[in-house]
Amino acid sequence: MITYYDDRSVQVTSTAVRVDGRSYPLAELTTVWHRRGDRSWRVLAGRGAIGAALAGPLVAAVLGIALAVWLQRSAAVTVAVVGVSVLVGLAVGPLADFLFEYLDRSYARGSREMEMWAEWRGRPVRLLHTRDAMRFGQVYRAVQRAMEALPSAPGRAAPGRPAPGQNVIGSSGSRPSPRNRP
Repeated sequence: MITYYDDRSVQVTSTAVRVDGRSYPLAELTTVWHRRGDRSWRVLAGRGAIGAALAGPLVAAVLGIALAVWLQRSAAVTVAVVGVSVLVGLAVGPLADFLFEYLDRSYARGSREMEMWAEWRGRPVRLLHTRDAMRFGQVYRAVQRAMEALPSAPGRAAPGRPAPGQNVIGSSGSRPSPRNRP
């Protein structure tokens, strides 16, 4: 038995897909497809807040330099204001690394709900529901590889050219159709 994916709630092997304690033999799955939900405005607002946090100190530094030039005070005051502004601008450096990492993880997780569905014993069942786009892609690809590796049986088309409705990875939407990738 080959394991294509395994975590605490999902396991995809060469014989079955197990999700939250339920097992679906691959031989009984005829069509697999996915659906994308609406964007989460909360996630998008969080990304905007990170962008503002990154830009804030830099904008403050530029405004400080502009203020120093505009005030036309003595050289000592101008140098002090410019110096403080530059230090504020440089303060974003260590913070930026942390924020960019958080922003990168936000894009890896995605901003939509993702669902993987399959036709099992003639009825649709939801195999997976998650907001984590990276995990969803890994599970979906594992199911695709497992189904492609199934041996041909009587009544089943050769690998690469499945018979209509038989072990097909479908696209998103309400009507599944063959597709190579999620």
